[in-house]
Amino acid sequence: MEYVGYARVSSRDQKLDVQLEKLKDCHKIFQEKVSGVDQHRPELQICLDYVRGGDVLVVTKLDRLARSTLHLWKIVDTLEKKNVSLKVLDQSIDTSTSTGRLLFAMLGAIAQFETEIRAERQRDGIEKAKQNGVHLGRRYKLSEEEQQAMKQRRKSGALIATLMEDYKLSKKSVYNYLNTDKEPAHS
Repeated sequence: MEYVGYARVSSRDQKLDVQLEKLKDCHKIFQEKVSGVDQHRPELQICLDYVRGGDVLVVTKLDRLARSTLHLWKIVDTLEKKNVSLKVLDQSIDTSTSTGRLLFAMLGAIAQFETEIRAERQRDGIEKAKQNGVHLGRRYKLSEEEQQAMKQRRKSGALIATLMEDYKLSKKSVYNYLNTDKEPAHS
């Protein structure tokens, strides 16, 4: 039986030190710096492939492992099929016990609920900002005059590649600026 740790932070400038200190008793620790939303986490996959029957996967918090209940359950299903337990240190969860499995299920559902509520509030905030005339996203690269000049140059036979180079835009953005039915793309 081996204790296998997994530590993750969301961005490159964050540090793993606190998690690594808590996982110091693990025999092996996998670590990475990648967003929890991104389900493609190479070190997590290597960790899941590494653990074997009787091992315990140890993380400091549930959100270090997954950001959605669905993804969390997929990971736990993988662990169960391999006869591997999950231990979450900060939330005192140990899926090798019935109480630990119950607590795990409840906390996973609550975490998913919080994520969905946060997303709803964000959508509401964006909608309110739009109603108040706030421009969201990148500013358009080209002014109205530049857009008109680009359209005129295209009518005069300028190649898309030339317009891309002259205006420092992607092909899609050039076409979007030229198409009067669409808002210009943010390149």
